[in-house]
Amino acid sequence: TTSSAMIALMGAGDQEWEAFKGVTFPSLYALMARRHMAEYGTTIEQISQVAVKSHNNASLNPYAQFPFKVTLEQVMNSPLIADPLRLLHCSPITDGAAAVVLASEKVAKRLVDDPIWIIGSSMATDTIALHDRKSLSRIDSTIIASKKAYKDAKIKPEDIDFAEVHDCFSIAEILAIEGLGFCKPGEGGKITEEGETEIDGRIPINPSGGLKGKGHPVGATGIAQAVEAVLQLRGKAGRRQVKDAEIGLIHNLGGSGATTVINIFERD
Repeated sequence: TTSSAMIALMGAGDQEWEAFKGVTFPSLYALMARRHMAEYGTTIEQISQVAVKSHNNASLNPYAQFPFKVTLEQVMNSPLIADPLRLLHCSPITDGAAAVVLASEKVAKRLVDDPIWIIGSSMATDTIALHDRKSLSRIDSTIIASKKAYKDAKIKPEDIDFAEVHDCFSIAEILAIEGLGFCKPGEGGKITEEGETEIDGRIPINPSGGLKGKGHPVGATGIAQAVEAVLQLRGKAGRRQVKDAEIGLIHNLGGSGATTVINIFERD
């Protein structure tokens, strides 16, 4: 049920203060959204455009839970959940499964003609409770993990051709693309509004539709992102295919950003 799922999910949050006071993840991300809006001038229209873009992409994905488009007006007029976040800013809880096959270089080359290589991998953590963090307008675990992953892969953010990020709420995508270095701090909403994160944009974000449009099967979400990366790099993503994709990044969060895991993939 929804209530049992929410109880389980809140196990990833701070228990001493946040859970004790009944604060949910929509409320936590609403706090981050408000801070980002106050600090950088990010607008609710820009946050809403994330959802519009995600649904556009999901409409091209046969695996998506919500394979339909939404308008900016529909997003902004959907029921209020935690001010300023509305229903269509929030990802669903999804039934789903995903699987990958990991193998050594020797075995991978023997089994398939088009192996996809993991060239960078990193994990970083931050405090669980928001009130213990240095800032609410960024996710430090993402910043730290991305720097480590780029160093591991010997590449820079501009070398990434697309990214699947953890958009549990639309503001989370904005925080992710800033933390991953795809734009300057505070410009995530701006580049989304200008179309740079579209499938045919400068840095396509969540061509699958993301957690918002494709769905959020929680435990399977990270592997589902890896599956999407493989499809894109093999040129098998159908109507949502990113042109000439050679390097892809997947970004998965735990809780309100207490944990970030990043993997970078490259085609053979």
